Amino acid sequence: MEPRVSIIMGSTSDYKVMESAAKLLNDMEIPFELNALSAHRTPEKVEKFARNAHERGVRVIIAGAGMAAHLPGVIAAMTHLPVIGVPLGATLDGWDSILSILQMPPGIPVATVGVNGAKNAAVLAVQMLALSDKEINNKLMEFKDSLKNKVIDANKELEKVQFDYRVV
Repeated sequence: MEPRVSIIMGSTSDYKVMESAAKLLNDMEIPFELNALSAHRTPEKVEKFARNAHERGVRVIIAGAGMAAHLPGVIAAMTHLPVIGVPLGATLDGWDSILSILQMPPGIPVATVGVNGAKNAAVLAVQMLALSDKEINNKLMEFKDSLKNKVIDANKELEKVQFDYRVV
């Protein structure tokens, strides 16, 4: 089985955030890989990964990074695959990460989700894969319906909450 999505983080300490992306991909039965690579401490390994990901079946890369946050941009510079950056809230409430991931030079885009938004990064990766895979598209539609149903069910529970001056 080849990975369709690669989840990369700068350090294993980032796993607590990036785990939600892995869980969603696993729930959707989409093969993925999960690795720690550092743009600063293992640049040669990052380059080898980025240049060879496509040959291994990877179609989308999710890269989480905090602090200097160069990992998503470095990967994007070395591959033609779409890269989704997850800014991690390691310092400055994640603003340092989000700004460095957002501010890529022309021709080297990195799609960016919110701070610690690994689950949204996985949803975006699934949406990209669903464009050319009917089975994944069906799973995505089921997932989106489940989100709608959660809100509908939650609202039914909220209707049961009683207050003296609540108007229903």
